[in-house]
Parts: sequence; structure tokens; C-alpha cells
Amino acid sequence: MTVLVNLIVTLGMLYVVPAGLRLIDPAGLRTAARLWPVPAALGALCLWLPRGIPATALAALYAAAALALATRAPARLLEARRRSRAGGSAGGAPPRTTVSGPAEVAVCTALVSPSIAATALVAERAGYRLFGFDLDILALTVPHFHFAGFTAALVAGLVCRAGATAPGSAPGSATLSRWAAYSVPGGTLLVLLGYFVDDWAELAGAVVLTTGMWAVALLTWRDIRPGARDRTTGALLGTSAAVLVATMLLALWWAAGEATGITHPTLTWMAATHGLGNALGFALCSVLAWRRLTVD
Repeated sequence: MTVLVNLIVTLGMLYVVPAGLRLIDPAGLRTAARLWPVPAALGALCLWLPRGIPATALAALYAAAALALATRAPARLLEARRRSRAGGSAGGAPPRTTVSGPAEVAVCTALVSPSIAATALVAERAGYRLFGFDLDILALTVPHFHFAGFTAALVAGLVCRAGATAPGSAPGSATLSRWAAYSVPGGTLLVLLGYFVDDWAELAGAVVLTTGMWAVALLTWRDIRPGARDRTTGALLGTSAAVLVATMLLALWWAAGEATGITHPTLTWMAATHGLGNALGFALCSVLAWRRLTVD
């Protein structure tokens, strides 16, 4: 399981995060996206080293970059609030690439999520049971907050921004997209809190997160995919939506099993199915598709 998890995390660090930053704000986050592969390479390298001082030091350098990225979130929220009150940018000029309301909440969740993953990574590489969690749990927190945290929240924000105004959007798309943009960050937070409370709280978070991700899948398939400019983009969007249905069902099964004791997949099996499916089928396909959609 370790090798598979490390490969998934490496993909998230080296490609998904910097590509996602360009989707959030091509101008404002251009430098961060361009420089991100440097600390990401250090973070990826530490995964393959034995636990100890060298691995911990490399993880700490990655964590510093992730924490710096997280500091962008409050500024974006404040800027969105100012723009909302001002009714737009000065002089009637179009605003910088940004979103407001629920979409901004989702985007800011994406900006903060790598710092949570990196904090868990530092502790795991040091062999320190942060908050009493087993090292295996800390290791799995790293991919979870690169994908369920960063990518899922990012895509929910993009869908919220674009889904309701896509040509041929179905009635109720705006409401559904707002639900997705709030419930994906909310569900992710509830899952995190569930680590500290109990399995039932984690199950509640899984339910909220799953319904939000299924809303993302529905909006992607029904409203955004038909407007794709080419077959490749449409196929990537369709794949990401279809994969979410299966992978989030697995997440519900696992969380329900942990809470109720019913038979459920092992962590190794979840990494090979839910984890790999979300990394390749959802996250990678989504980022590739949205980059194609946003190319001028």
C-alpha cells in the first residue's frame, strides 16, 4: 500500500496542485504555481526516504510552502467581500480572476488543504503520532487532503462558477452548484473533525462530502460536458463525473463499516480503488479538462 499511496501523493504534489493554482487565479497565483514544483519535489522525495531527520526536514520545507499558500485564503475572502460590497472593480474594469460566495469558500478550502496534508506529512516522516493518530492514518491524511481537500474543493468551486451559466443548464443548477461548493468543503471539514470525535461523526462527514461530490458529478455531466469544445475535453469531463459515482460510494461503504461494524473494504483495498480512482479518474481528468476549457 505504501508504494501506491506515495505515487498518488507524488502526482498530487507535482502536478495537480500547481495546475490547480493556475485554474484558481492565473495572474495572482502565477508565481506560486511556477515555483511550486520546487518544494513539491522535496516533499515527494521525502516520501521515499526512511523516517528520520532527512525525511522530516524535506517534509518541513514542503510544509512551509503549503502554509504560505494557505495564507492566501483569508486575503481572497476579504477581497471577495470588498468586491461584493463595491459592486465590482473600480472604473468598471473586469475583476481579477476570482469567484465570490460559495465558490470562493470552495476555492479557499483548496488553498488551505495542502497545509493540512503537509502537517500530517511532517509528523509521519518524524515518526510522531500527532494528536495520537497512528502513523498509517497520518500517511493516508496526506493524499486525502491533496485530493478530497484540494482537488475536490477546487473543482466544486469551478463547477459553481461555471455550471449555473453553462449553455443549456437545467433548472435548479444554480442551487445545486451552490450546495456542491458548500458541502464539499463542509464534508471535508466534518471528516477531519470525525478523526477527533468518533466514527459516527466521520460517517456524517462522508455523507455530506459524498452528496456534494455527486452534485459536482451531475453538474459536470449534465451542464458542463455538453459545452466542451472537443471530444477529448468532453471525455475527460465525462470520466471524472462517472468515476466520482463509484469512488464516493466506496467512501460511504468504508465510513459506514467503521461506524457500524458491517463488512467493509480494508485500507489497502480502499487505496487501490477509491484512492487510485479519485487520483487518476477524477482529479487528473478534471484538472486536464478544466485547463482545456480555460485555454483562450
